[in-house]
This record gives sequence, C-alpha cells and structure tokens, in this order.
Amino acid sequence: MRLILVRHPAPQVASGTCYGRSDVAVAPHDMAAVRASLQASLPAHVPLYASPLRRCADLATALAQDLPASALRFDDRLAEMDFGSWEMHPWHAIERAAIDAWAADLAHYRPGGGENVLAMAARIDAFLHDLLREQHETAVIICHAGTIRLLCALQAGLPLEETALLAANSVHKIGYGATVVVDF
Repeated sequence: MRLILVRHPAPQVASGTCYGRSDVAVAPHDMAAVRASLQASLPAHVPLYASPLRRCADLATALAQDLPASALRFDDRLAEMDFGSWEMHPWHAIERAAIDAWAADLAHYRPGGGENVLAMAARIDAFLHDLLREQHETAVIICHAGTIRLLCALQAGLPLEETALLAANSVHKIGYGATVVVDF
C-alpha cells in the first residue's frame, strides 16, 4: 500500500511554541496556498484519512471536495502528541530539567504529564494495522510531523519501542504542507 502523508499548513501560533495536541487554526491564505499546491499532485478517488485537529481537518475537508476522495475519515489516532502542561508555552520557557529528563528517556517520559512517544507509536501502529487490513492501493493521510515521523519509522518493521526511538531521534525536516510517500 502506498501512503501519501501530508503535513498540515502552518498553524497560527508564535514561532517556538509547543502546540502538539492543541487545536489551533491555520491562516486562510496559508490554507489556500497548501490546498492549491496539493490539488494537482494528489490522486483522485482514493481514501483520505485525517487527524481531527482543525489544522488537518480543514485541509482534508477541502481536499476531499477537490479530488474527490473515495471516502474521508477522521481518526483520533492520527493526532499529534499531547504535551500536557507544555502545550501552548514557548519551548524556551519550559524548565531545562524537564527537557533534559525527556531527552534522557525519549520513549517513556511524558512531557508536561501528557503522552509519551511510545504511547503515540502504539496508537499510530494500531491505525496503520487497521488501514492495511482495508487493502487500498493508495491512501492519503493529512496529519502532523510527529505522526509522519512515526509512520516512516514503522516502515522499518522494528519492535514498537525501537520504532518510537527511531522516530524520536530522527531529524525533523518535514515542512508545512509537505508530502512524504511511504510504501508498505
């Protein structure tokens, strides 16, 4: 199965803000630009899956009309990681000791008391297993950088904890509105 993974447009938050699971909006002109760039490059009549967070859901809804999609489904498992009390705070304002504790245990530490990378990996893995059972040739997924990194890491077929660490240690170079293609 070919997965076309699309990162949402830039959210309306200050640069350097931890926004993970927060449901933040996208500026209309940014949404329109990403939508226009994707219209010609995405296949029509394939299933479209999306995180229910507004920055993904709004793009997915628009693209489902443009393509058209064979089906549009929102799935909570595609949401970005929950950073708990760190959400909507500038990264530089988060205690250095807490950041260091996370860096020392990337798979298990729960930033801000939220979700750990291993738990996120488990829900992304469950989504992928369900999707693979549907046996589509191609599917489009509108989601987040963390979700994309985990889906790419799952392609290696490693145990889940190793997958979580692989994703957490990967360099993040997924631009807003970018597309990543993976084959399973």
